[in-house]
Amino acid sequence: MKMSIKHRLYLAFLAATGLVVVSMFLITKFSFERSLLRYVNTMEQERLVRLETLLKEAYLQHRSWDFLHGNRRLWKHLLMISRHENIPFATRHEFPKRGPEPAPPGFRPRKRAAPPMHQTFDWRVSLLDGEKRPIHASPTPVDKILFRPISVENRIIGYLGLTPPVFIIDDHQRRFAQEQRRSMIFLSLFVAAAVALLSLPLSRRMVKRLTNLAEATHGLTAGRYDIRVDEAGGDELGQLARDFNSLARALENNEASRRRWVADISHELRTPLAILRGEIEAVQDGVRPLSEQTLETLHGEVMRLERLVGDLYELSLSDIGALQYRKSAMDLAEVLRHTTEAHRAEFDDKGIGLHMRGIATSLPFQGDAERLSQLFSNLLKNTLRYTDPGGKLEISAEMTKTTIQLNFMDSAPGVPEASLPRLFDRLYRVENSRSRQHGGAGLGLALCRNIVEAHNGTIEARPSPLGGLWIAIILPLNG
Repeated sequence: MKMSIKHRLYLAFLAATGLVVVSMFLITKFSFERSLLRYVNTMEQERLVRLETLLKEAYLQHRSWDFLHGNRRLWKHLLMISRHENIPFATRHEFPKRGPEPAPPGFRPRKRAAPPMHQTFDWRVSLLDGEKRPIHASPTPVDKILFRPISVENRIIGYLGLTPPVFIIDDHQRRFAQEQRRSMIFLSLFVAAAVALLSLPLSRRMVKRLTNLAEATHGLTAGRYDIRVDEAGGDELGQLARDFNSLARALENNEASRRRWVADISHELRTPLAILRGEIEAVQDGVRPLSEQTLETLHGEVMRLERLVGDLYELSLSDIGALQYRKSAMDLAEVLRHTTEAHRAEFDDKGIGLHMRGIATSLPFQGDAERLSQLFSNLLKNTLRYTDPGGKLEISAEMTKTTIQLNFMDSAPGVPEASLPRLFDRLYRVENSRSRQHGGAGLGLALCRNIVEAHNGTIEARPSPLGGLWIAIILPLNG
């Protein structure tokens, strides 16, 4: 059985939290016990200083350590009173005259576990005389104890040492340590429980966003390009949702363009085919004679089909990157002049003036002369097709250190500004009936854009100062 991502996230949150909680508990426990041992050691060092003071005073009274040799009772008494501070000297060497007070009737003392004797302060303290002979020694080897000298009247009379404690044996200190451990355990369990409760809705919320994206992706693959997801959130999932919506919009636009492209191509092909069929059927039925005029009409429609299919073929090659470009050093002005002269007779027949500025000089360029000639030819044909008779076309060139800008500005009629950005779309017409009447299929400018972009340039349509269309082309010198 596969585990869902929601449960995986939930277990990951719990595992990470458990690891952090256990690590914090162990680190805190270790740090607390070490700090408590340091505190106990500090307190014992202070007690050791008080014991040293008592031993100095006792030594000054007896002028030797003979009073303490073998006197275990006196040694225990000194150790006992060293626990307290500010005890008058008169009471420091007084021994109890009687035993402990009798317990009240019926009193039963509570039994306590006795701490290990070798860990008590009394067993860990050692006293040596001036010759480092033991007076009262602990079980710990002498070479492992750090001794401090006892000086009287600038003379070392002995050495007092204490073995550091290994663990806590005092009842109060152990109870305090146990309370702290219980508090840490309770806090750790509380944090783990809180994370367990919060992780489930958090993982469910995160997985819900992923589930919505998965469902939307399935819908997208099924062709539902209008599907969208919620873009709320500034995290990675929010960015992923925004990217998904952008992809969905792009696919929706591409699908709409594809459908429009198929419809437009079908329409463009159907018109000349319908004319050809009508003419041929009229000849077959004897409605029209097979005259030279009829053959010329059929030939014109066939040529129109050939141009349309040729434009479609070149455009498709350009889209897939199969349209070859042979770039070399060339003179862009010479290519432009040669292409313009090839169409000058057509301009004269239609009565459209053709003027050139800045083309007389050389324009060195790195590009494909054949494709650039095709670019200029398409722009000239576009002017011939749509500019009113008696109008004019001005072609100018401006050269900078890095670019060459070519301007094709013709006279009326103009193009609405709302249509300017779409002029380079395939099969787009500003006015379908007028364009069809002039024989345009809306592919020439689309092919012009592909040729310009293949030379790393830009092409833009603007309103012409002459009242028509202004095509601005900017080409980098290195092509």
